[in-house]
Amino acid sequence: MYDGSCLCQKIHYQLTQEPGDFGYCHCVSCRKASGSAHAANAPVMRKNFHLLAGAAELREFESSPGMIRAFCSNCGSPIYAFRTERPELLGIRLGTLDTPFSKQAKEHRYVAEKATWETIEDQLPQYAGPPH
Repeated sequence: MYDGSCLCQKIHYQLTQEPGDFGYCHCVSCRKASGSAHAANAPVMRKNFHLLAGAAELREFESSPGMIRAFCSNCGSPIYAFRTERPELLGIRLGTLDTPFSKQAKEHRYVAEKATWETIEDQLPQYAGPPH
C-alpha cells in the first residue's frame, strides 16, 4: 500500500495498488498544474484509490475538454487527474506520495510544449506528443 497527502495535510489517501509505469509530461497544462517544468504522473485504477480524509477540500477542475484535475482547495496541491473517456484510470501525482516509490520514469511526453528554459539531459525516449 502507498499513502499520500497534500501539502497542508488536510487530504490523505491510500493506494491499494502500486502505481504503474510513468513518464514526465511537459504539456502546458501539466506545467501550470505542477508549477514546474513537468509533472510526474503514474496510473492507478480508481477502485484502488481511497480518500481517507479531506473530501471537503478536494476539488476537480476541467483544465481542457475531457481532462479533469483534482487538487486541494486549501493548499493547491495537485492530487490526481483523469480523462472523462477513462474515468476509471487516475494519474496520481507522484509528488504527493508519502510512501517511498522507487520506479523510474520511462519517457518524456509532449516535449514539443516543454519550457524553453528546461534542458532534458537523460536518455529516456522523448515524444513530441503522447507516446506512440
